[in-house]
Amino acid sequence: MMDRLTAMHVFVTVVDRGSQSAAAEQLDMSRAMVSRYLAELEDWLGARLLHRTTRRLSLTSAGDEALPRCRQMLELADDTLAASRAPHETPQGLLRVTVSTGFGQMVLAPALADYVARYPKTAVDLLLLDRAVNLVEERIDLAVRISNDLDPNLIARKLSVCRSVVCAAPSYLVRHGTPQRAEELALHNCLTYSYFGKSLWRFERDGVPIAVPVGGNLSANESTVLLQAALAGAGITLQPTYAALPLIRSGQLVELLPDCMPDTLGIYGVYASRRQLSPTLKSLLDFLAERFGPEPYWDR
Repeated sequence: MMDRLTAMHVFVTVVDRGSQSAAAEQLDMSRAMVSRYLAELEDWLGARLLHRTTRRLSLTSAGDEALPRCRQMLELADDTLAASRAPHETPQGLLRVTVSTGFGQMVLAPALADYVARYPKTAVDLLLLDRAVNLVEERIDLAVRISNDLDPNLIARKLSVCRSVVCAAPSYLVRHGTPQRAEELALHNCLTYSYFGKSLWRFERDGVPIAVPVGGNLSANESTVLLQAALAGAGITLQPTYAALPLIRSGQLVELLPDCMPDTLGIYGVYASRRQLSPTLKSLLDFLAERFGPEPYWDR
């Protein structure tokens, strides 16, 4: 049975990595061994699972049906193994975690400080990166991502939600006026984020989706840069509530268009494989999900 589980793992890895060579490298086995496990699995199932050519690899119809079942079998095996471990196994060891700069500084860093205080045998190497990261190549255990468009080849656990708010400094509004409708944003200097809504901001108003073209003289790949520019009176910004609400409450920024709800994004913990979900990584995911909450504490 273990050989069959290994063969399923090899099959799933080949599909996820896109080639037998890449799978062999990840699994630390020879390409010939990968081919052998695939052949044994196909022999056991009595069907060819993959079309193999020199240029590309694709699933057969039988492979397309077998893939989700193999994933389920592997997940069940992992759950059974985890259940057999000591129920009070203490999290320990180093985790490499990546996150965007703004969320990392404002939300994740204090959360991780509390996590390592609770579990003193753990350590975290936190990488603040405002770019896409290859988790396997860069040896990342966990990526915390704010998005509604995740890589389907990765495993994601939803931790919370991220809402946004349109806001500007009082000094900007005195000089340029206050927009009363979302469509009026097209007439203002909007500070835009390179990776999200650079030229189009999306809202929902009275249950109806609307999209407004926006532009301005400053764009950046990091939201806190735009936040600082907005505080200086440079323009109107679309900011996550975890960053903007304290400044709105203090009067440094003014919330605009309260009848329009910007798109809500998910906050996810993303990792490469369920088979690599260590007890320590699982404990961190559980900790973050509990700390943030389905309705995030910063919005309360």
